[in-house]
Amino acid sequence: MIGAWVSLTGAVLADDVVTPDPDTVTPGIIGFVVTFLVAIVTVLLIIDMVRRVRRVNYRDQVRQELEAELAAKNAAEGGSEGPGSGNAAENGEAAGR
Repeated sequence: MIGAWVSLTGAVLADDVVTPDPDTVTPGIIGFVVTFLVAIVTVLLIIDMVRRVRRVNYRDQVRQELEAELAAKNAAEGGSEGPGSGNAAENGEAAGR
């Protein structure tokens, strides 16, 4: 009995719902603002990502230049490695961590 009442009520309520015209429905101001904010956040994230990638590339370039200078210095000294001298990559990694 209760199940019949619920299904009857649901059917009556479903008939009373007015479906809006899909050609006149728009997201409105709220939809525009949300879309605009998502676009701004996306642009800011891309700018931040580009900065971080450039920073990593510059650090790698400087590390390679330092390794080349150290290798040239060791070659000019006759290739003798005294105490405290070593691979620049090892020194750079140890100092950087």
